[in-house]
Amino acid sequence: MAAHMTPEEFRRAGHAVVDWIADYWATLPERPITSAAPPGTVVAALPDGPPERGEPVEAVLADLDTLVTPHLTHWQHPGFFGYFPANTSGPSVLGDLVSAGLGVQGMLWATGPACTELETAMLDWLADLLDLPKRFRSAGAGGGVIQDSASSATLVATLVAVHRASGGRWREGGVDRRYRAYTSTQGHSSIEKAARIAGLGTDGVRAVEVDPETLAMSPAALRAAVEADRADGVVPALVVATVGTTSTTAVDPLPEIGAICAEYGIFLHVDAAYAGAAAVCPELRFGHAGLEYADSYCFDPHKWLLTGFDCDASWVADRGELTEALTVLPEYLRNAASESGAVIDYRDWQVPLGRRFRALKLWFVLRWYGVEGLRAHIRSGVALAARFADRVRADERFELAAPHPYSLVCFRLRADDAVNAELLARVNATGRVHLTHTSVAGRYALRLAVGSPQTTTSHVDEAWTLLTETATTLLPH
Repeated sequence: MAAHMTPEEFRRAGHAVVDWIADYWATLPERPITSAAPPGTVVAALPDGPPERGEPVEAVLADLDTLVTPHLTHWQHPGFFGYFPANTSGPSVLGDLVSAGLGVQGMLWATGPACTELETAMLDWLADLLDLPKRFRSAGAGGGVIQDSASSATLVATLVAVHRASGGRWREGGVDRRYRAYTSTQGHSSIEKAARIAGLGTDGVRAVEVDPETLAMSPAALRAAVEADRADGVVPALVVATVGTTSTTAVDPLPEIGAICAEYGIFLHVDAAYAGAAAVCPELRFGHAGLEYADSYCFDPHKWLLTGFDCDASWVADRGELTEALTVLPEYLRNAASESGAVIDYRDWQVPLGRRFRALKLWFVLRWYGVEGLRAHIRSGVALAARFADRVRADERFELAAPHPYSLVCFRLRADDAVNAELLARVNATGRVHLTHTSVAGRYALRLAVGSPQTTTSHVDEAWTLLTETATTLLPH
């Protein structure tokens, strides 16, 4: 039987694993971004069960090289332009390693005081960095917390909104009336999922029309929807406004939406999952105008701020309302620190009880890069996207499909949807770059999202070259 790994054995194995990761990053540009192997390939190559006797780490690393990495989609590849890149970084990985090594369970302040307090401080640091309204700071009535993803932040906002709209009856009696959540037609799918989990059902979400040019929520359409629901006996509970929609990075007009929410007493959650990171740069804070109306706000450092998944930074303006909605206190969790009321117990700010020490990777990233380094990363992505958009404008065969305020460019050939889909398939099949698609105003469009810290001008130019050369083979001469 293999003995427990000693600290010395861990040291040797750990060096080997860090070397392996460094080699992986160094060789990424030469790797095809996606695997051409059919489904089931990895399962078929694995043994039927675990080994009878323990194996050395070297054996596992060898299998990583043969079984795992050839069959991945390489999200850290400099030519990966799909979705929103999940860009990690060296300091983030090291912070996660320390978190894993400490193995802290941070559900209560008492179960890991530094785990809780570092998280509170990091969210205050980020709030300052993004110049968020003062009401989100822990020194006042609000404060921040790390959720696993923006989906969880939306779910928590939904639960608190229903708690508020029901006058607190929801906690004991459940959903007692018809409540409604509102988001634009471009809002994230997690909003519908949150409504289902909260007991509102899919019908509990009303999709609000957008401006056809900006693809941002129409305040007039929102007001009409709210008034129609009120006349019908439905209680408007929540509006989810988006800063940087998933499809095109459209920015909902918070000043107008916020005023409507204030008028009708509706909880306003702002989802800036991708674009929130841009606000580290003063010139890219335009999406946050009107944010003072928000009851909660979130963005994902794991999308565009060099922090590995999972790390969603979420803030509330009233932490008392949040904990009142979510807290459940069994006897075995009672402790003197919690009873004193002088500490934060983050278990009351989220759906699960347990929580990892995720603030460490944020701390490592913020200290390694500093404010200047983070701003340089964001500005680089915006500049590269602008460079690509200029190329699109200059080629009469192509057109931009939507505005590009950040580092995502939506574009298409001036051709039918089938030709554009074939263009995407052929370019991705090269393994050199990877793009995804969306639908804009009912038409197929390609998305090029810049975000990886390894992505340079040459990678964006290579993507454009592949697109134009492929377009030449697809279009009639």
